[in-house]
Parts: sequence; C-alpha cells; structure tokens
Amino acid sequence: MVQPEEPPAPAFGVFLRIWTGQLVSILGSRLTAFALGVWVYQRTGSVTQFALISLYTALPSLVLSPLAGVLADRMDRRRVMILSDTLAAASTACLALLMFAGKLEIWHIHVSVMVGAIASTFQVPAYTAATTQLVPRGQLGRASGMVQLSQSLGRLAAPPVAGLLLVAVGLQGVMLVDFATFLIALVTLLSAKIPPLGRMPSTSTTHGALWRDAFEGWHYVAARPGLMGMLVYFALINLCAAFTEVLAQPIVLSLASPAALGITLTIAGSGMLSGSLLMSVWGGPRRGRMYVVLGSGAMLGVSLVFAGARPSLVFIQLAAFSFMFWAAVANASSQALWQAKVEPSVQGRVFAIRLLLATSPTPLAYAVAGPLVDRFFEPRMAPGGDWSTSLGAWIGVGTGRGSAALLVIAGALVLGATLLAFLHPRIRRLEQDLPDAGPIQ
Repeated sequence: MVQPEEPPAPAFGVFLRIWTGQLVSILGSRLTAFALGVWVYQRTGSVTQFALISLYTALPSLVLSPLAGVLADRMDRRRVMILSDTLAAASTACLALLMFAGKLEIWHIHVSVMVGAIASTFQVPAYTAATTQLVPRGQLGRASGMVQLSQSLGRLAAPPVAGLLLVAVGLQGVMLVDFATFLIALVTLLSAKIPPLGRMPSTSTTHGALWRDAFEGWHYVAARPGLMGMLVYFALINLCAAFTEVLAQPIVLSLASPAALGITLTIAGSGMLSGSLLMSVWGGPRRGRMYVVLGSGAMLGVSLVFAGARPSLVFIQLAAFSFMFWAAVANASSQALWQAKVEPSVQGRVFAIRLLLATSPTPLAYAVAGPLVDRFFEPRMAPGGDWSTSLGAWIGVGTGRGSAALLVIAGALVLGATLLAFLHPRIRRLEQDLPDAGPIQ
C-alpha cells in the first residue's frame, strides 16, 4: 500500500495568485462570448442561431463531466488547468485567424464554443479541488466567495467593455484581448505550486477503469444522504433559475424599453457582485452554513414571487438584485460545505458529478419555457382568459403576465423545496452528522 506523504500547509497566497489569473481570463472569455453573440445575431437575425450558442455551451458538461472529474483526481490539477486554458485559447486564436482572413462562418463559432465548453468542463473540477488543497478549512467560505466574485465581475463588466471594444477594434480585436488574458492566467499557473495529493495511483488506465472511476463520484455522494439531498435541492433551484433566465427579458420588454432591460440586467449583476463581495470578506459562519444555504434559498423563492407579483419595472429590478445577491451567498456557502465534507482525493470526481446533476435540468427549462408560456400561460393570463379573474386579479393580466405567472409558480416551488429540505433531518443536520473530510493527502 502506498503511504501518502505529509501534506504541506495550505497556501492561501498561492490560491490568490491563481485566482487573480483566472479572474483576468474569465473576463476575457466573457468579452469574447458577448461579442460572438452580437456578431451572430447581427449577421443572421436568428434567435435560433443565437440560442444554439447556449446549447453548445451546455452539452459538453452533460457528457464529459464524469471523465473530467477522474482526470482532476488522477493528474496534477495545475496541469489539467493549464491544458484546459490552452485548449480554450487555441480555439479563440483559430477564430481570430479566420476573422482576419475574412472566412469566419457561423458553424466555426459553434465549433469553437463547444471546444471552449469542453475546456471549461475539465478546468472547473480541477480548479475547485485545487482550491481545497491550497486554502485553510476556515477560509473555504471566503475562497468560494472570491471564485463567485470573479464570475460576477466577468458577468457585470463584460457587456459594456465588449461593446466599447467592438466599436473600437472589432471582433478580432476582442478575441486578441481574450488571448492576452489567457497568457496572464498561464503565467500565474506556471508560477504557482499546488501540493501533490500523495494518493495511491490508479492501477489501470483502461477505458473501463476510467469510467468506473468516473462513477465513483456518484457512489460517494449516494452513500451520504445529506449531500444527495442538498444536490437534489440545488437541481430544483437551478431548474427554476433557468426559467428565470428565459422569462426575465420578455417580462421586462412587455413593460419597458430595451434600454430599461439593459439597466435591469446591470442591477441584477450588481446584486451578484454584492453577494460575492460579502462572502469574499465574511466567508460565512464557521458553523451553521447549512442554515445560510437554506435561508438564502428561501430568499431566492421570495425574490421570484416578488418579480412576478406586479407589472412594475421597479418590482422586477428589486427582485433581480435580491435574487442574484442571495444566489451568490447560497452558492458560496454550498461550495464551502462540499469542500469541507468531501475527501480531497476524490473531489475532482465528486464535484464533476455534482456539477452534472445540479445543472442537468437547465436544458429542460430552456426547451420548455417558451412553449409553456406561449401556448399555456399567456392565453390564460390574457384579458378574459381562464385565470384572468383568479391569479390575474393578483398579478395583473395582459402581455407578459403569462411569463410572470410561471415565475411566481417557480418561486413557490423553491419555497416549498426549501421547507422540505429544512424539515429533512439529513439535510438540515448535514454539518453535524457528516464529519469533515480528513487532512489533505
């Protein structure tokens, strides 16, 4: 039996260095994603072509997450991150060359988006598991908040910056900026040292053994009912959040102008940024993180109900800020719990399965939200519709109120799921009943 070496002390400074590089890289990736979406829509005028970008972004995670988790546990996690970032950068560079040559086609963008999503699928579990190796357990909440903060900054800053860059240097210039941000991330990774896990090496690298290892993450979670319950809870929240993503823009546009929609999205991004900043500074409580998760989940449900309750732009903007604020708090608190409770040597596989199962309902919401609203909810919430004198008396009738009704129902589902999770002792007492994982090995 291979004995693990004595692990070195966690190094928050090394994590901070890697985080800085990833923050810059995320901003560059967001710039390119926004600019490509604009380019596709301007040239095709097709919502379907635009939506395909989101579909191709989501598919690789559903297929490759288990394998990505295995590699994050078998290989040097820093090396996995470097290879993933390099693959994404190469894909962006190819698009830039095609753009310079005047040969860029829509299908090139679809392929590039999928390649970038594949790279992200392998990078995320390696980055998350490496964070556990580098950060002291008491600082995991703060580190999770910082990772959430980097995503928030990218989401908030990319649209206006990309808009300015598109005017100044064009799409190819935006992609060159993205490539430069990759070089910064690469330098930080090359200069950082992540301590080895010292785990027993795998005895086989055959195809069958790889997939058996991939599903070890599932068996690990399934054997711990509290973790499985929390995973199901977040899957439902993500399903309702995906409905919100689809419905928010039609609701706002039924009440106000596209300019007001831009302001509303900025307010929502500010909420996520504020929640991430809070968690970055505070880190959450040392004990009682599960109560923070469930309390934040309840506020997510309240925010959704509030957003659909009145045909008021102010209501929607307040709800958007609140929803994104509490989403950041819930995600950071949940992440810290998983990092504390899962053995470091299997975190790659467990986090990959967690990502796969928690986000798998999202494509379903993307697929059914539009038909549900157009064919079922909108007709019933129209003046004289079946629900116009019942639910319509509370939230109003007319264009956009069908979307609002579905939003209210989604909020009620989140509140009901939160109550059930609180009443379930395995979920509520997860921190007390499931011991912390052993030291990093």
